[in-house]
Amino acid sequence: MMETSVSVFSVLPMIMIIVYGLFILMGLYALYLLIKLMIRGIEALDIHLDEKRNRRF
Repeated sequence: MMETSVSVFSVLPMIMIIVYGLFILMGLYALYLLIKLMIRGIEALDIHLDEKRNRRF
């Protein structure tokens, strides 16, 4: 008879793949938020420069 037992060493790679996947997703989300922040910063800088050029304080 063969017993099919699940050991810690057979489950560990699956857990590590899930953890790596979560880190990749968090990194992509952080990149998305950084790009959104940079776009807002560029728009704010454009507004600021336009106000300075046209002497509207």
